Amino acid sequence: MNELNKQKQRTIEILGADNMAVSLKSLMLYRDYLRKNLETPCIIIGIEGFPWKEKFAVDYDDRTECETLKKKQPSSSDIYELKRFEDFMDEVVGITVKVKRVNDNQRFIVDLAWLKAVDESSKNYTLLDDYSAWF
Repeated sequence: MNELNKQKQRTIEILGADNMAVSLKSLMLYRDYLRKNLETPCIIIGIEGFPWKEKFAVDYDDRTECETLKKKQPSSSDIYELKRFEDFMDEVVGITVKVKRVNDNQRFIVDLAWLKAVDESSKNYTLLDDYSAWF
């Protein structure tokens, strides 16, 4: 079985074959599963640029403003510790989590689908990768 099929099978085991579509019910099932199964501490990093940085990547070239905002906003290049799952979720945003940036202890609420575990050989990496792929 290839990796994509294995990933789909793991997701079916979490949600059930009848709950594979993104819905409030499937998001709650996935959140509850991750709460129980992620190992702590869960050290994470962004998958790719966070939405606030899009204007700097596409058509805006002000490094000073970007670096200033990066001190107050979460960035995909920063390392975080997952602190808790938030109650808020919907079909557009998915599951949200509170994270603490390691280098300055600032806390942010971000979409879980934007994150991956730093240790690619860990159980957490697989769990978060499966969630992001499903979502």
